[in-house]
Amino acid sequence: MKKVKVLFFIYQMGGGGAARTLLNIINHLDRTTFTPILVTLNFQGAYEAQLKPDVTFIKLNTKRLRGSIFRLAHIIRREKIDIVFSTIPNVNTIAILAKWISFTRAKNIIREADNLGGSFLTNLKLRCFGFIYKLSDQIISLSEGVKDNLVNRYGIKPKDIKVIYNPIDLQAIEEKIEHGEIAPEYKELFSTTAKVIITAGRLVDQKGHRTLLRAFAQVKNRINSRLIILGEGPLLDVLSRQAADLGIQDSVHFIGFQDNPYIYFKQADLFVLSSKHEGFSHVIAEALATGTPVVSTDCQSGPAEVLNDGEYGLLCEVGNADDMAEKILEVLTLENGRVTEITNNGYYRSRDFDAKQIVQKYEETFMETLRQK
Repeated sequence: MKKVKVLFFIYQMGGGGAARTLLNIINHLDRTTFTPILVTLNFQGAYEAQLKPDVTFIKLNTKRLRGSIFRLAHIIRREKIDIVFSTIPNVNTIAILAKWISFTRAKNIIREADNLGGSFLTNLKLRCFGFIYKLSDQIISLSEGVKDNLVNRYGIKPKDIKVIYNPIDLQAIEEKIEHGEIAPEYKELFSTTAKVIITAGRLVDQKGHRTLLRAFAQVKNRINSRLIILGEGPLLDVLSRQAADLGIQDSVHFIGFQDNPYIYFKQADLFVLSSKHEGFSHVIAEALATGTPVVSTDCQSGPAEVLNDGEYGLLCEVGNADDMAEKILEVLTLENGRVTEITNNGYYRSRDFDAKQIVQKYEETFMETLRQK
């Protein structure tokens, strides 16, 4: 039986949630049925080293997304691709156009990964994306909230959208916790009687770190605690100055991107997500899998779905540092028995996102899409 060739296209295999999702799908795809081919622009990505060795990995000789259309179309023709899978609006647009000018019978499957929108111009841009999205063969949303956004802001019909949650590689997380070690220079951060709060994500406005720092300043005044921030991004200097202005700079530690964040999560007392918007929130599902309690903003649209409206972690108001501080304190002052109950419940919730079962849903969608006329 001829294997189905699936071309996965993304800007780069960087340290974000979209790249991590593609990594999990590619690595868990059934090799008896599918042959994965990964195509990115000419950038180095943190997740490249984690790809299985049998994955065909092609870097286009360009760092400009618009300059990749004809190169991508050439690969679709040359490799006789059956499915072109992409994620993120700009990348989806290029993938759809490249497939069309390849003059092949390949199918486009696109994935929407965030709850975008807001200003008039942004919403107008999303409506334009929607017109292009309708040229694809299947649209996947990573949460019900993102599906609603696709309907309301992109103008997509509900029947054309399939919801598939993000896959998390539970086996890899467990192995990295068992065999991983915190970097020597950071071990003392966790060898403390202080409560350790941790977060992870790009240092960009969307992630709401400013609110987290204001909340932590309140927490620090009431209990012995420290905040560890994993991630890189353009706001590092801004956030460092804010921490200094709040007088908490000695208790806030920016430790950059870590290949194995899970060992850090495991050693913390609490994981906090402070985002303004998310599509699914891959990282809080991973935090649950490490057995770490979670406090998250109730942002549109993923966290409430992952935490089942607060059943598996506490939700706070977006941008409200007072509310966030109270929720953080609520968890950090719980009795040990209650903490154990919360962590056990969260761990079992993470099973619902196991890559093995989520990737099966992607495989079924791939085959269903191929059968379309």
